[in-house]
Amino acid sequence: MDSDSQNASKDVEIKGINPGLIVLLVVGGLLITFLVGNYVLYMYAQKTLPPRKKKPVSKKKLKREKLKQGVAVPGE
Repeated sequence: MDSDSQNASKDVEIKGINPGLIVLLVVGGLLITFLVGNYVLYMYAQKTLPPRKKKPVSKKKLKREKLKQGVAVPGE
């Protein structure tokens, strides 16, 4: 009896891995690869790309700021 139950469990292991487990491993592997790839690209971009420039301030806003400070705007 005991040897029969051991043989049965060995047969199950030899037949192959559960297909659901294969799908889970493939999807998990792809997800991890995607996340690691994104992180590597992010780190690479941080090192190589120059820092982003601020948006240019419009001339209207510049005039308004200078008037608030009491400085004469050139050309006015």
